Amino acid sequence: MRYLKCKGLEKKWSVVTLGCWQIAPSEGWGDVCSLQSADAVVKSALDHGITAFDTAEGYGDGESERRLGNALGNKRNDVIIISKIWPDASLTSSAYLARLNNTLRALNRDYVDVYLIHFPSSYFNSIEQSKKLCDLMMELKETGKAVTVGLSNFMEPNLLRLGKEIDSFAVNQVPYNILQRKYEGKTREICRNSAISYMAYSPTAQGLLAGRLSKQALNFPARKWNTLYQEPLFTKSKPVRDIINSIAKEIKMQPIAVALAWVLEQKNILTAVVGSRKADQVPEFAVAGSFKLSKDHLKRLNTESDSFLRMTNSDD
Repeated sequence: MRYLKCKGLEKKWSVVTLGCWQIAPSEGWGDVCSLQSADAVVKSALDHGITAFDTAEGYGDGESERRLGNALGNKRNDVIIISKIWPDASLTSSAYLARLNNTLRALNRDYVDVYLIHFPSSYFNSIEQSKKLCDLMMELKETGKAVTVGLSNFMEPNLLRLGKEIDSFAVNQVPYNILQRKYEGKTREICRNSAISYMAYSPTAQGLLAGRLSKQALNFPARKWNTLYQEPLFTKSKPVRDIINSIAKEIKMQPIAVALAWVLEQKNILTAVVGSRKADQVPEFAVAGSFKLSKDHLKRLNTESDSFLRMTNSDD
């Protein structure tokens, strides 16, 4: 496993992060992950060199945070824990601190390493609101209960409204994979100029690039909501999925590892956030942090990715 340093943190961050949305009951993934399975997934991640765990108060109304804290046990202070505040919180110091305190109680921890605002939406569509957000997040850092702070799903207009305070943020967690690259361009340029690294979530397009196509897999609401699992994008993405599968066979790894390795080679990527509720899937994706694709493999993948994007953009 490779490790990188993140602005504002001393701990080393594994290039693969375990996403913990799936380890708790939620609208997107149902109630199919038992306490035992959640515990096993987290422990398997630790065993395979993963040092970062991404959760949120919005994942199962805090249940993901509770399960993560319990599973980490006496390792909870050795790792990097990232959590998120839902943006509906009142823009007051007391409201933000109360939300963070709830997260810390759930995790059974005195601090989080990184605290993110979950998404901007209409909550921060003015300079005044964005300035208030910056002030509140800086106040949380000053308490010591959040070592550093970050953003999630912030695009160019959202970032520009932060003004000079943008430099106070360490990461921007964004959806990014070989089929979804809208966070390139100006958004990525702004982040790079402010030393804001990307946490790439959905790096396998919620399992599509890993071949999660069984009837059970397709039945999860999260995948029913995902346009990549629907027509016409599902069929149009087949050449990309085929080349991923072909390269996986060549290097004798699972397709998920190839999809992740591609993400990890892209600009401004700190880590890829991968979720699972099955411990036996962890070694399949953790290995992506220990190898790199060849130039030829990257060229073939980029060719199909570019073709997919040209085809889908022409439909807009």
